[in-house]
Amino acid sequence: MTLTTVKRLLCLRHLWILLAMPLTAGTVRIYVANKAGTTIDVIDPETNKVVKVIGDIESPEIARFSPDGSRTYITSGGENVLDVLDTKSGKLIKKVPLSGWANECTVTSDGRLILACIRNTGLAMKQKGALDIIDAASLEKVKSIPVRDGLHDLAVTRDCKYAAAGSPPGHFLTVFDLERMEVAWEVQYDQGVQPIAMENNPDGSGRRIFLQLGQTNGFSVVDFATHKEVARIKFPNEPGGFGRGCEGMSHGIGIAPDQKTLWANSTPASAVFVYALPEIKLLGHVSFTGIQVPGEAKPRGAGPAWITFTPDSKTVYVSTCGTRSVSAIDVQTIKEVARIPAGEEADRVSTLVIP
Repeated sequence: MTLTTVKRLLCLRHLWILLAMPLTAGTVRIYVANKAGTTIDVIDPETNKVVKVIGDIESPEIARFSPDGSRTYITSGGENVLDVLDTKSGKLIKKVPLSGWANECTVTSDGRLILACIRNTGLAMKQKGALDIIDAASLEKVKSIPVRDGLHDLAVTRDCKYAAAGSPPGHFLTVFDLERMEVAWEVQYDQGVQPIAMENNPDGSGRRIFLQLGQTNGFSVVDFATHKEVARIKFPNEPGGFGRGCEGMSHGIGIAPDQKTLWANSTPASAVFVYALPEIKLLGHVSFTGIQVPGEAKPRGAGPAWITFTPDSKTVYVSTCGTRSVSAIDVQTIKEVARIPAGEEADRVSTLVIP
């Protein structure tokens, strides 16, 4: 057994111990991946305090969960695998090999499929992308759908029939048919596609896709039925002047579970803007206090990065990588109610619900 293998086993042992935590019916937790480190912070939204730190994960990308909350799925920069763990005990169930480095993963609402965005397959020394599909029952990869460049973020229709994923280097949005397990359609852009969010019709089918672009201070709107961009929304000019920060120009977008509001981050504004749906009407914004650097008159931007919600749609959580924290925002009043320190670089955030 090599020294590297021993270290990896010791890290996994530590990971299992730290994952063990009392969880009961009705539990909600906010998970914050620390991309620049080796931890995932776990926040209790009742107290807005970190109640657990999961350690020894090399560059964690994201933690996702089965619909019943019993399993945790983690992708990281350390290995090209999907770690599947028992949420309550922290015991490793399986390592599922992936076709390359996974940026994002998610789970269909019926719990049947786990999807992973592959940023780099490493094929023929080229950074090609793919959507890996894992069967949640067998925990086997059943399909890897190749695309011409790396994928970054994805969203799934509530009826579990389609998934949409964006490519920053390839400048495209790809929609996958999950029943046929093939590419359904694509929208080409003139700049990189960043985080995306899916709006659903009452029957769970896709209505619109909202996506951010690497050089646009705003977001694009794609009609699911026509497969075309129907609008490009620009954020207000004020607030502004904070530069690009630690993420793209606009990075982090999400739709509340009740489908009534859309929240989108702006790095130049150091703020998150909120819009009413379906009309996409601007309701307001929340500014994030940045970092005061000695010798500079104005604070640097907080670097808003990713977004998640409590299941009742009452609170939105925004990670701010520049301030190494997560902000809790009351959806009704559009006011920040807490700022929670989290890791060396607070990155992707996700919500665990134990029904």
